[in-house]
Amino acid sequence: MFSRVAVRAYRPSALSAASLSSRLANNARFISQKVAAGSKGRTMPAHNYRTTAPVTENMEATFTIRDGPVFHGTAFGANSNISGEAVFTTSLVGYPESMTDPSYRGQILVFTQPLIGNYGVPSSERDEYNLLKYFESPHIQCAGVVVSDVALQYSHWTAVESLSDWCAREGVPAISGVDTRAIVTYLRERGSSLARISVGDEYDADEDESFVDPSQINLVKRVSTKAPFVVEAPNASFHIALIDCGVKENILRSLVSRGASVTVFPYNYPIHKVAENFDGVFISNGPGDPTHCQETVYNLARLMETSPVPVMGICLGHQLLALAIGARTIKMKYGNRAHNIPALDLTTGQCHITSQNHGYAVDSSTLPSDFKEYFVNLNDGSNEGMLHKTRPIFSTQFHPEAKGGPMDSSFLFDKYINSVKMFKDNEKVYRDNRPSRLLLDILSKERVGVEPSPLASTAA
Repeated sequence: MFSRVAVRAYRPSALSAASLSSRLANNARFISQKVAAGSKGRTMPAHNYRTTAPVTENMEATFTIRDGPVFHGTAFGANSNISGEAVFTTSLVGYPESMTDPSYRGQILVFTQPLIGNYGVPSSERDEYNLLKYFESPHIQCAGVVVSDVALQYSHWTAVESLSDWCAREGVPAISGVDTRAIVTYLRERGSSLARISVGDEYDADEDESFVDPSQINLVKRVSTKAPFVVEAPNASFHIALIDCGVKENILRSLVSRGASVTVFPYNYPIHKVAENFDGVFISNGPGDPTHCQETVYNLARLMETSPVPVMGICLGHQLLALAIGARTIKMKYGNRAHNIPALDLTTGQCHITSQNHGYAVDSSTLPSDFKEYFVNLNDGSNEGMLHKTRPIFSTQFHPEAKGGPMDSSFLFDKYINSVKMFKDNEKVYRDNRPSRLLLDILSKERVGVEPSPLASTAA
C-alpha cells in the first residue's frame, strides 16, 4: 500500500546534498508545527502572514457596491483596501467559524446579526486529533467584513483577543456603523455583487478595474493543500481518501472521530489511480465556481467508472460529483448562507435544519437516470443533495458537520461510515488499507503550503 500511495505523494528527484538539506528544512516548517503553549494552550499562532497596521480610532471607511449604493461607516481591523463578492449570512453566532471557512475565500461577508464580536475570538488550540478546536482553517478566509455594530470589548472563557485585533493581525479590513439591512435588501433584489471596502479616502466607484471578481478565479487552487497530509484516528478501522477543495476542520474531525484515518489530497490529485488503497473517497466543501475544477471533475468521473468504493461529497464536493456524472450547476441569485435553513429528506419525509454556505447549486432536472434527488431546500426549492439508486454514492449541498450550526443531519457521516463498513465486509479478499507507520511518519499532519494572500496579488 505504501509503495502505491506514499511514493506518489513523496517523489524526490535527484538533488545535491545542499539542495536536499534546504528542501527538507523548508518542509519541516509544515511538518513540525507545534501546538501553542501556555495556559490551556490558549495563545495566538506565531506566524502572521498578512499582518498589517490596525486602523486608528474612528477612522472613516466606505463600503461600495459596484454600480450600486455607497455606505459610510467606521473602519476596524486592518488598514487596507480590498474588493470581492459581497454576500450575506443570517447566522446569529459562529463568526469565527464562518470567517475561517475556506468556502468564503474572496468574499466580503455581510452579517445580518446586528452585533458581532461580543464573545471575542478564541485561540488556535488544537484537539486530540491535531485539528483546530475553534476555527475551520488556520486563517481568516473572507476578504472583508461588514457589520452594523462591532463589540470592541468582549467576554468569553475561550476568547484571547477582540474581533478587531484578529482582523488586523490577519490583514482583513472591516467596516461597522453601516445599515446592513439596506445592504442585504439590495443584495436580495440585485443578487450577490462585486463590492469594495476602502479605509480612509472615499473610493471612486467609476474605477471598475479595482473590483476583483472571485468568480473568474480558481479559488479552490488557493485553499487546497499543495501536498498530501494525514489525520490519524486512534485505533482506526478504516482509511478514507479526502479530496481537499477547501476542507473544514470539523469535516475531518467528523470522520476521524468515527474511526477513520484520513489522507487528504490536493483538489486535482488523480484519486482514481490509488482508490484501491482506500476504503472510501470523500470530496470536501470549497469556494467559487465548480466549473473551474475540471481536473477534479475528470478524476471523479474516472473514479466512479473504475472503483466501487463508497463516495460522499459536501457542498462544492456535491457540485463536483454532479458535474462528474453529467449534470449541470447554476449560479444562484444570492446563495444560501445561514445556520437555519430547512432541507427536506425526500427518502424519509423528515425536515432537517441545516448549516449552509454556497452560491452555486445543482440543477436537479439534469441528473442522470441512475441518480435521484436526496434533499430539497424548503425555502427556495433548490437541490440539496443526490443519491445513487444502487451504489454507495451520495452528496449534500448543506454541511452535516455544521460548525457552527445545528447538528440535525450529522447522522449522514454515520451513514457514510456504515457504507464503508459494508463495503469492507462484502469484499471477497480483505485488504487492510489502514495507513502504515512509515506513511504516517512521512506525510505532514497539517495542510501543506496554504497561506492567505490577496486575490489581486497572485495569478489565477
